[in-house]
Amino acid sequence: MTDPKDVIAAGRACLGIELGSTRIKACLVGEDPSTVLAVGSHDWENKLVDRLWTYSLEDVWTGIQAAYADLLADVERRYGTRLENLGAIGVSAMMHGYLAFDDADRLLVPFRTWRNTNTGPAAAELTKLFGVNIPLRWSIAHLRQAVLDGEPHVSQIRSITTLAGYVHRELTGRKVLGVGDASGMFPIDSRTNNYDAELLARYDSLAPQTAPGLTLSELLPDVLVAGQPAGELTAEGAALLDPTGTLQPGALLCPPEGDAGTGMVATCSVAPRTGNVSAGTSIFAMVVLERPLQQVHHELDLVTTPSGDPVAMVHCNNGASELAAWVGLFSRFAAASGAVSASGAALEPDDVFNTLFREALDGAPNAGGLLAYNHLAGEPIAELSEGRPLFLRTPDSDFTLGNFMRAQLYGVFGTLALGMRVLAGEGVELDQMFAHGGMFRTAGVAQRFLSGALAAPVSVAATASEGGPWGIAVLASYASANAAGNELDLDAYLRKHVFGGAEFETTEPDPADVDGFATYLDRYHRGLQVERAAISALPVE
Repeated sequence: MTDPKDVIAAGRACLGIELGSTRIKACLVGEDPSTVLAVGSHDWENKLVDRLWTYSLEDVWTGIQAAYADLLADVERRYGTRLENLGAIGVSAMMHGYLAFDDADRLLVPFRTWRNTNTGPAAAELTKLFGVNIPLRWSIAHLRQAVLDGEPHVSQIRSITTLAGYVHRELTGRKVLGVGDASGMFPIDSRTNNYDAELLARYDSLAPQTAPGLTLSELLPDVLVAGQPAGELTAEGAALLDPTGTLQPGALLCPPEGDAGTGMVATCSVAPRTGNVSAGTSIFAMVVLERPLQQVHHELDLVTTPSGDPVAMVHCNNGASELAAWVGLFSRFAAASGAVSASGAALEPDDVFNTLFREALDGAPNAGGLLAYNHLAGEPIAELSEGRPLFLRTPDSDFTLGNFMRAQLYGVFGTLALGMRVLAGEGVELDQMFAHGGMFRTAGVAQRFLSGALAAPVSVAATASEGGPWGIAVLASYASANAAGNELDLDAYLRKHVFGGAEFETTEPDPADVDGFATYLDRYHRGLQVERAAISALPVE
């Protein structure tokens, strides 16, 4: 096995950068992409500005530079060397949303993220026009809503893209997008691995005023599939990543992808009859399809793998953030009370997470009649226009810490399970379901409850907590291998070179958990009317 220090010094390591909802992460892999050499991260948060969720582009670059600098420090700590050259780079970010630019590539309005739900009229109109479900967060829904609202910037639009596409453009000068991320902008025809030409024509006939003299296809980034070269790091791009000037230009970049695509890669679930659940600020399930769905369902998005294969996606805007807020409350209590670990040290946040998660195992299978709603933002699957996080119980509920924590964990999976019921109704079958995300680090808890919620086996790999940043680093490695003559498709490459020796911990569904969660979900579904009432009764000022 080649010494990692030599790989780094020779400029053969591959870098993945992912801009998630709460953290920007950098991940470095070597010639064996299954092994993580170094990591870096930076915390950030979205802001609600004029009732729209956004991040500033200044924060994008401040955060990327901080995460990259943190990775550089990790490299020097581990290997005593400097990172000056890279073999390949990949950029990933939260999917969907709206970044619109003029003819000088200047941003016209603040970045509108996937979390916004103001696009209802546009999404409904386009779903009817296309005969394909167009979710509220898709880029085309944002664009059409801007047209319907008569926003002044529309006439100046010359290009639109996603966050990953924007960062990639700044690093390479190329306006391209991986097919998986592109499938969250506009419907993709998996036969051509490009935007659906017939639907593009339908849109252009509907909205010639989108931008004077331009058709929609001229506004969208070019589509590439996994393994294709997507440009090289320019001198300007290298300076953006590393303002110290140490990083040299010239590295190959793979197609920029969305976090859904990197999650599929990170769990080796890009082949038909495989699927994965990614849990973070949002939570979503991706199921690679064997055949087209029979009907249009508002709960299901039709997207693609990074190679262009069709995928049914159950996307929920709200994931583990509310759970983390409750754990933060308990963490503060632990600190205020002077609680210490078994070793006598002050409790770290991970200690509190582990303790509370373990307590959930003592909860009743139905969470004792307690209900937890994690809706910080609107949730289309639950038909909620805005978010109102709630914890509910009736006087006869069994109010214990174990039941409370189980309800909170069930709450993360609640809306997802509603969408998965629809997918099951289509007769879609799965051979494997994988999970990744930080909440799965506590072994045997969230994984077990998810297995009960889906009534299916759930597998977690050792890299579960690395997730998307590692996934996009693997895609960068795949592009580098293809440039060197690799002829394997993505699924074969993953199975041979990345997951060949991987160990997965698989949890079979516990019948008591399956029945208990089903009871919880029925009660959860009925209780959504309380959520809707809270939106009306408690407006956000």
